[in-house]
Amino acid sequence: MQDLKSWVRLGKEKSASDIHLEAGTHAVFRIRGELVAVDSVASPASLRQMAQGLLSDDGWQDFLQRGSADLSRTLSGVRCRIHIFQTNRGIGFAIRLLSSFQNSLLDCNLHPDFQDLVKRRTGLILISGPTGSGKSTTLAALIEEINQTQARHVVTLESPIEYFFSNRRSYIRQREIPTHSPSFDQAIVDSMRENPDVLVIGEIRTPEAMRLTLNAAETGHLVIATLHSATSAEALSRICMSFPSELQASIRAQLADCLIGVICQRLTFHPAAQLRVPVCEVLMANTGAKTLIRSGQFSQILSVLQAGGEEGMWTFERYQKWIEQKKTWIRPADARPLEDTVEPSAQERTVRRRPLPNTQNEEKADDGSLEIGSIEDDLESLAKRIR
Repeated sequence: MQDLKSWVRLGKEKSASDIHLEAGTHAVFRIRGELVAVDSVASPASLRQMAQGLLSDDGWQDFLQRGSADLSRTLSGVRCRIHIFQTNRGIGFAIRLLSSFQNSLLDCNLHPDFQDLVKRRTGLILISGPTGSGKSTTLAALIEEINQTQARHVVTLESPIEYFFSNRRSYIRQREIPTHSPSFDQAIVDSMRENPDVLVIGEIRTPEAMRLTLNAAETGHLVIATLHSATSAEALSRICMSFPSELQASIRAQLADCLIGVICQRLTFHPAAQLRVPVCEVLMANTGAKTLIRSGQFSQILSVLQAGGEEGMWTFERYQKWIEQKKTWIRPADARPLEDTVEPSAQERTVRRRPLPNTQNEEKADDGSLEIGSIEDDLESLAKRIR
């Protein structure tokens, strides 16, 4: 087994979430959260060939200098986030197998109440959780919910682009860091000049990115962002504690004013359904939550979650009970596979567009929504056709 598609195909057959390859060692799959070694061994030559095949000439030279590279591909019908890196044994791969279908809340086995979060016109939605908890999939499901139900201009900032979206009712532009902008900070600043209704930030990592995210949510945009944290309270605390102490009071006030809600999730194996499903904690920014955020009493957030069931809030325990009562599940094997994608050439990397299936400017989909087949039109003319 000397090509990447074969490894991904095998990982899909074994229901793996991650594939780890390193020269001269057994491949390791993460299955249901556990590491499982397989008999196949990747040779140094095959890994080097796979890496060169994924990267352009310039990308290969950058990899040799930097020692790592990040990209995403659709291989064997599975969307993959790929990290290539150098180790003491040679080249290694860490491959995350993403969902192999067009995401929706239903397809991702998420609670239908999540659609209420994206009905708001302005404010901040945070999606948090540890590494490998499915944040990217939930983020894509919320974007697709907007895409299917609302006529809005959506700008996504990602590193790398993990899911591609076809324009349906919404007009979606996807930018990759650093391919299309040198940093998240610069991309957020640029996006404010692009007339977005919805701004999606793949991950907020720095205090400056957090500050710009809050400003965007305060100035009339719906902002959806992800970050790493184990609970909703920890996510809010992390944002505030990233700033100097003299600024934290104003940041807490700003966060309380613009926050819509926080989704914190983890993955668990469901024996009856025989698949891993997200278990979520959902905090809605009601009066009690805003008061605690302003005062910095993040340790009291759990009491708001426990008392807020009628306002759409979920604790992990309450959400687990909903999962146990749920009867129907969508399995990845039931989904229509994606088509394999290739990396644009070096000349095309400055302006990346997803090829769309329709050659006409627009046509009606089966559900009556408007399919947009070109991204050349300006937003004003597009809006006139939608109306």
